[in-house]
Amino acid sequence: MISEKKSRRSIEHALHRPSLAPVLLDKVKFGHLRLLSSTPSIVASASPLRTSRAMSSAQAESSSAATATSTRTYDDAIEALNSLQSNAATIEALRKSGGRLLDFAIPEMVEYLERIGYTTSDLNKLNAIHITGTKGKGSTSAFVDSLLRQLTPVCASKPPKVGLYTSPHMTSVRERIRIDGVPVSQELFTTYFWQVWDRLEQNPTRKFDLTPLRPVYFRFLTLLAFHIFISEGVQPVILEVGIGGKYDSTNIVPRCVVAGITQLGLDHTAILGNTVEEIAVQKAGIFKQGAPAVCWAHQPGSAVDEVQRVASEVGVSGLRMVDVHPALVAGAPQSVQLGLPGVHQRTNASVALELVNAYLESQAGRSAYTELAHRGAAGELAAWQRKGLEDARWPGRCQTVPSARSDAALTWYLDGAHTTDSLSVCLGWYTATQQQQGQSRRKKRIFVFNCTNGRNAHELLSSVLDAVEASLRGGEEAASTKAGTDGYALAKDYFDEAIFTTNITFEGGGWSSELTSKLLDDAELVNLTVQKQLAETWKQLVPGSSTEVRITPSIQALHNHVVELAQKQQGQAGSVECLVTGSLHLVGGVMAHLQHSGCLDDRLVSTVRP
Repeated sequence: MISEKKSRRSIEHALHRPSLAPVLLDKVKFGHLRLLSSTPSIVASASPLRTSRAMSSAQAESSSAATATSTRTYDDAIEALNSLQSNAATIEALRKSGGRLLDFAIPEMVEYLERIGYTTSDLNKLNAIHITGTKGKGSTSAFVDSLLRQLTPVCASKPPKVGLYTSPHMTSVRERIRIDGVPVSQELFTTYFWQVWDRLEQNPTRKFDLTPLRPVYFRFLTLLAFHIFISEGVQPVILEVGIGGKYDSTNIVPRCVVAGITQLGLDHTAILGNTVEEIAVQKAGIFKQGAPAVCWAHQPGSAVDEVQRVASEVGVSGLRMVDVHPALVAGAPQSVQLGLPGVHQRTNASVALELVNAYLESQAGRSAYTELAHRGAAGELAAWQRKGLEDARWPGRCQTVPSARSDAALTWYLDGAHTTDSLSVCLGWYTATQQQQGQSRRKKRIFVFNCTNGRNAHELLSSVLDAVEASLRGGEEAASTKAGTDGYALAKDYFDEAIFTTNITFEGGGWSSELTSKLLDDAELVNLTVQKQLAETWKQLVPGSSTEVRITPSIQALHNHVVELAQKQQGQAGSVECLVTGSLHLVGGVMAHLQHSGCLDDRLVSTVRP
């Protein structure tokens, strides 16, 4: 039998070995990229869409001393950050470990925190609202953030700064760390980034010899967020869990003000468990003794039982099971137009309302804001609650973006859904918008999709077609009509084109520096392995469909094709309605191009009002 020590050593050997030498790219103009030879140096550029592949961790560590005394820019920080990304081999090693490697996650993260000059008790100053879940944790975090920013501070001359830490980002890594609803500036990010980077090198002592000098990408950003929030005097802070909860790097906060769980489902099963019950235990791992906990009441299987069991074992001060708020129920007398579209957002908004209620009832909430006595009566919403829900924004989730081009009748529909359940919700939203528009002009509907290797293409695409079929047949009661009975009689021809693309930002293989990913296998990208599998699966699911199936090697190629198609449609008094889904990274890449073309502003808000 292999000892635990040897097992960990072999796993970490795979995790921490340097990746293959990257390819760096120059020339930032769209459609004009030049491949450069591999080099360990950091390439500087003023463009936020400068493309590159990250240098290896070994190169980053060896070069840090040489650059310590020189001026280091935001672009340099992004290069260094990208060097900390886990690669495909890392993820595979973690899967093969059966989650054993996670046992070391929290102790190592605490050690990293101490090496940059903090103790875990320092994190209690953040008055954290900790949020996890399989679906909706990001949207719920956005609702909480918006609600908190409507509150009236006890001290008007020194109002609290509301922090928000989320993942992933759409186009800029700074989106992950927000203060009062705004991503931190490049200047602030750069200053604090290099402070954390240097402190880890200046304090190199580690308990385990295989612990890397600096943590991987997400852990480093979590450290950076803690450093920024503490340094800037930010509190309360909304912390969105990355993956799971119990072993997540955000879970080194000893005491949160309140912890919340949104909807649960099956995702990241290789790490979190193969059942919703196992996943529920991992998610409930963020509960803290003496602090209240909030959980969506309608969970699959026996997940609620597991959440309640963990809550009892931990000793939370109370577990609040949440249903849809009466004011958000369809047909309620005083209807609220949620800032995030989609029927499913009523769930997330309801959880957010209860999280904010719990915060306001805490000592931290009472000392910061006056609203405890000004919440809506039972079943109603106060004015500040309504405004908070209506003003909430969360880019890349059920987002509609009309084209800013005068020569193209084109609307983009963006949603980063990447599980079967979330894809069903996404397609329900998209088909509903199409039905509301009617048939005033000839539409071409385009379906754009990608997913990471390892996800089940058949299950994901089946959920897409199931949702379309159910919608066209009049509702959920028709959801049982699937392939194998009469096939997708209505759904099979719903889209004019189905396009399967990579997440590569530019033609020629170039990446936006802030969208670079090492998780992708280079050979699979070149050979379009995943895209070919998706295309073949689509054809098998809807044989005889009139939908034209395409594969594009980059997001730029996809964008150009859709725009050209829309230009032709406009000449024929028609329009293109393009849905992009399956991957937040894909949606982020599309948004980068929409920013460049003027469809989105710096906040990723549409520049064209419907």
